[in-house]
Amino acid sequence: MTGYGRSFALWREAAGAWDDYVRHPFVQGLGDGTLPRDGFLRYLVQDYRFLIHFSRAWALGAAKAGTLAEMRACIATVDALVNHEMPLHIRICAEAGIPAETLETTPEAPGNLAYTRYVLEAGYSGDFLDLLAALAPCVLGYGEIGARLAREGAADSPYRDWIATYASEDYQRTCREVGALIDAAVAARLGDAPETLPRWRELAGRFATATRLEAAFWNLGLEN
Repeated sequence: MTGYGRSFALWREAAGAWDDYVRHPFVQGLGDGTLPRDGFLRYLVQDYRFLIHFSRAWALGAAKAGTLAEMRACIATVDALVNHEMPLHIRICAEAGIPAETLETTPEAPGNLAYTRYVLEAGYSGDFLDLLAALAPCVLGYGEIGARLAREGAADSPYRDWIATYASEDYQRTCREVGALIDAAVAARLGDAPETLPRWRELAGRFATATRLEAAFWNLGLEN
């Protein structure tokens, strides 16, 4: 998929674990409806905890940004996460009898801790590009997954609300905007041929590591 920008397309191609992430058995179970409900809810609770830190990482992006346009893009993403994506988790969990208080107090699983702290560390120790490379697999991968599952006909899946959220035009627009943000930030800092620079390999490595952590995160919903 190239609709989310050039940098994403190149990083995606170079990330060896990309298909392990976007075509993980958990993802396939969402699409065909075979994923056990308790596994989905276990994942959803952990993902709510994940999104708290993910939102903080995007807020850190506003602090690391070099321009007002970059700050605005990061703030808009925080708004999408906090005011649109997280309420979906709250609603689905509430319908299953899991109150919001449980979402707030459930301990983070080790895989959740590893992933969220990796992303935050990328922002704290690196620059704006390091942070974007670590953030990109989640935002753009979910967009790719949602769009693909919707195309493949998940209308009868019990997880169609989840799929529809990430296939929606609102979320797809967020993905396109994030992809454009990454491309513009790369061009401003690395020039017109960034892939020829050692720095590009570092960023691709950040992206690949976050992709592996994303693939591992799905396992939270498959554990007994």
